[in-house]
Amino acid sequence: MNLTTQANHQRLAWLQNLYSGYFTFTMASGIISIAFSMLSLTAMATLFKIIALVSWFFMLTLYSWRLTLFPKTVLNNLLDSRTTFIFFSFVAATNIVGLLLHESGWLKLAIVCWIIAFVAWTSLLYCGFMTLTLAHQNRQANVVHGGWLITIVGTQSLVLLGAKVAPTLGQYASYMMVEIYMLWFLGLILYAIFVTLFCYRIFFLEMTMKDFSPLMWVIMGAAAITTNAGSSLALAPPTLPFLATLAGTVNSIILMSWAWATWWIPLLVGIGFWKHGIVKLPLTYDPRQWSIVFPLGMYTVASYRLGLTTEFEPLYWIAKVTIWLSVGTWLVVVGGLLINLMKAKAD
Repeated sequence: MNLTTQANHQRLAWLQNLYSGYFTFTMASGIISIAFSMLSLTAMATLFKIIALVSWFFMLTLYSWRLTLFPKTVLNNLLDSRTTFIFFSFVAATNIVGLLLHESGWLKLAIVCWIIAFVAWTSLLYCGFMTLTLAHQNRQANVVHGGWLITIVGTQSLVLLGAKVAPTLGQYASYMMVEIYMLWFLGLILYAIFVTLFCYRIFFLEMTMKDFSPLMWVIMGAAAITTNAGSSLALAPPTLPFLATLAGTVNSIILMSWAWATWWIPLLVGIGFWKHGIVKLPLTYDPRQWSIVFPLGMYTVASYRLGLTTEFEPLYWIAKVTIWLSVGTWLVVVGGLLINLMKAKAD
């Protein structure tokens, strides 16, 4: 490597070391837009929709550049059991963008988003499990963290967008509905596996301070999106008699998953207070903090949609409160990001 190339690589060290899950910014902005749209706050929904769409294209360009210049680094991240599942943020973000496009009447683009997300989901899922099976050198459960459950978020996001586009597929609508039901149940199985490993990790193994990361919020977010996806299935017209017979099962599971997501919120808040209020660990910007914003936004949407499914009005009240918690958290994290960028530029 000549001196010029070496200097260029040093200037682009930030790109090489870029967090692999920045698509969570798109996820967070997009789900807030969807929540505002549900609550008929059109101006705010449009603002966050624009932010989500622009950020998706920006992140796609940025990560494509990173892959071109630093393919070995990206491959190492993919084959590392600590980071491989973070890449599912691309799947979830693409499906969120698809939902926003569908909402705006761009049906064909929404279908393209679903196809891209499904291909990426399939590739990443088998890459992740092959990594765990064959390339996991440290055969210990201490590699498990909340970020693993972004896998479930990606899986259930396919259900959310799939439920929107399925009715437009004509004679193939029933094919799509069967597939998204399968994806929803697969997401439940993966959630059961990962959350069991995660709970074993935090309850019975040694935890360092860095292990109590914002990624723990994905545990709640994965349960919330499972509720949301299940509610979408419950509200969608069944295209086959067999699917209609699953209505009772789906309704039972979505209520259970919403209760489970709700149970996690006080615990996660308590952990954050202990970490920053009692232990006094400084609160600084961390790109993983976007994994707090998205679960809050998804909990808002899940609560509202469960309210539609159950016709239980208090769930609407919850959504009207949590949406502003989501926005407030989004603003705080954006502020941290901007301050971090200004400091980096000054240095």
